[in-house]
Amino acid sequence: MGMYGLRPIGGTLQSDDEEEHEHRLAAREARRALNDIRLAEQPDPALVRKALRPRATAITDSHVGTSAQASARPAAATRNSSSPASKPAKSAAPVRTDAVDVEEIQTRALALLDQLSAIDAQLTLVAEQSGLAARARRSDLEKQKATILRTLAALEKARLSASGR
Repeated sequence: MGMYGLRPIGGTLQSDDEEEHEHRLAAREARRALNDIRLAEQPDPALVRKALRPRATAITDSHVGTSAQASARPAAATRNSSSPASKPAKSAAPVRTDAVDVEEIQTRALALLDQLSAIDAQLTLVAEQSGLAARARRSDLEKQKATILRTLAALEKARLSASGR
């Protein structure tokens, strides 16, 4: 402890508190372990996105050449020369229907329907209550319900496109 009862700034290991000393040693060991497993060269972000999302393959494959050309141009030139009228309309990336698993869609839809019934039950309980907290909870539940309904609509659309091959 220094003057005014304050500790010095910085990550020193000099401390009166034994628990803090152990915490700093554990943090140092954790940082060392993370640095040991860190890759020497980070993977390309486009490849990571491609591996994580199957639909992203069509997007990254079609735009790899164009994004390299666009990044080579200066940013000021792209802002000044590009206008909405001069750009061609981009078409949606094609969805591979052979990658869609109808059974997986059905299991996800059933799980979402269970969530929806639970939210409806909570909404009926909150509907009886009044007050600011109840109104906020009701709003939150309605937003969750809307999100689930949108997800169910997307799953239905995917199921229809998969079955209509």
